[in-house]
Amino acid sequence: MQDAAAIQGIESRYAALVSLMDEGTRRQWAAAEAMSYGWGGVRAVSHVTGMSPNTIKKGLAELEAREADPEAPIGSRVRKPGAGRKRATEADPELAAALEQLVDPVTRGDPMSPLRWTCKSTAQLARELTRRGHPVSPRTVGRLLKASGYSLQGNRKTKEGKDHPDRNAQFEHINTTVLSFQDRGQPVISVDTKKKELVGNFRNGGREWQPQGEPDEVLVHDFMDKELGKAIPYGVYDVTENQGWVSVGIDHDTARFATEAIRRWWKKMGARRHRSAKELLVTADGGGSNGSRCRLWKVALQDLANTLKMPIHVCHFPPGTSKWNKIEHRMFC
Repeated sequence: MQDAAAIQGIESRYAALVSLMDEGTRRQWAAAEAMSYGWGGVRAVSHVTGMSPNTIKKGLAELEAREADPEAPIGSRVRKPGAGRKRATEADPELAAALEQLVDPVTRGDPMSPLRWTCKSTAQLARELTRRGHPVSPRTVGRLLKASGYSLQGNRKTKEGKDHPDRNAQFEHINTTVLSFQDRGQPVISVDTKKKELVGNFRNGGREWQPQGEPDEVLVHDFMDKELGKAIPYGVYDVTENQGWVSVGIDHDTARFATEAIRRWWKKMGARRHRSAKELLVTADGGGSNGSRCRLWKVALQDLANTLKMPIHVCHFPPGTSKWNKIEHRMFC
């Protein structure tokens, strides 16, 4: 990590001396600062002064040559002010506008730009600009983009769709219903299915302590083992008792599997904790095996109600609000 005080010192010295130095002394001064800075000095000085790392490295070579032979003439040639290669935008005044049109075609009135749906890398932009009569290198494209305020960024989830007019009313209904059941001593559960997992020696995210150079070896390809299959965890969370139950399926996430998980929770845990229960409230997401539009879920629930000999009430969360389902925060964080 660059030292802030050292960087600030380089910046202040450069501001004080830059008007007094020609290109040769400026190059050698930058090299001396890089040597004084230590590891990473070339990059630090380049960042502060805007000089090319190659220019600073050339200055380092000149200082090393002077140290080997103090009498050797080094850096004696100095260009006149304004000499040297012109900037790309000076040599081609239309280059900046052409680049802007490729990067942001919609706002520039060109929705049919061939790069509209590409990743817009500097190499792609350089090729397209060259094809349009503006020969330029990828490095120059990157410099122009940075000067125009562009940077490499991922997309960000910030735009939300329009809220359904009944969304808040549904939340209030769920809250009121849950409180009503709890006041009457009736069980309330939150259910959800989580991500399917392959069973076997497969790669998983995360790290663990192992001897250096001896990581656990896993399979290269994530193809399901026909003998071991996959695991489908279905959770049942008792909201009032703050207790959870997880059933693990091995084939498919279906409505029958969901209701069977609830039945097993009731048989092994729920019936013992809610001996006076006369009805059951289930809160769930609006999709998946327990979705609001899944007809088999409704049929399977009726069968479960017949088996348990009690009415079952279901409250579905509005689309896109599963994070408010209690089970998400208690069992599947």
